[in-house]
Amino acid sequence: MENILKKIGKISSFASRYIGIIIIAFSCLAFFWRDGFAWMTNYTSVFLGVIMFGMGLTIRLEDFRAIFSRPKEVIIGAVAQYTIMPVVAWVLCKVMNLSADLALGVILVGCCPGGTASNVITYIAGGDVALSVGMTIVSTLAAPVMTPFLVYILAGAGWKYPSGQWYCLL
Repeated sequence: MENILKKIGKISSFASRYIGIIIIAFSCLAFFWRDGFAWMTNYTSVFLGVIMFGMGLTIRLEDFRAIFSRPKEVIIGAVAQYTIMPVVAWVLCKVMNLSADLALGVILVGCCPGGTASNVITYIAGGDVALSVGMTIVSTLAAPVMTPFLVYILAGAGWKYPSGQWYCLL
């Protein structure tokens, strides 16, 4: 049993050290061999669960204690999540003169909270994963109110048809 645990530890250490390269390699492989990876879409929630569990194992209780001792950073992150991203999405839609359906999609994505991907990127970059998870928790809890509110405000801001007539996305 001890031998198996050592092997698992070595594999885990290797995967942690080279996770960025592994992700890029598998992404390239999946791009060129789509049929070989198509079955994975049925198990997306399982894969996300494994990823979140693996990242959770890297976070210690002391990390969360540190987060609770500095709530200002979590609040700043959540406020930035619901200001910078939606406004950038709205500006991109205006600058690129997107059609109403595309603009609504871009604005909706810009108004949604961060999730697993932001935590994974933080982990790969060697950032503060506990802070990232804390900000994700806060922004996800605020999402049922903030996402519809921001989509309504930004998508209802007035858009022009190519003819020049104004309309509202919602």
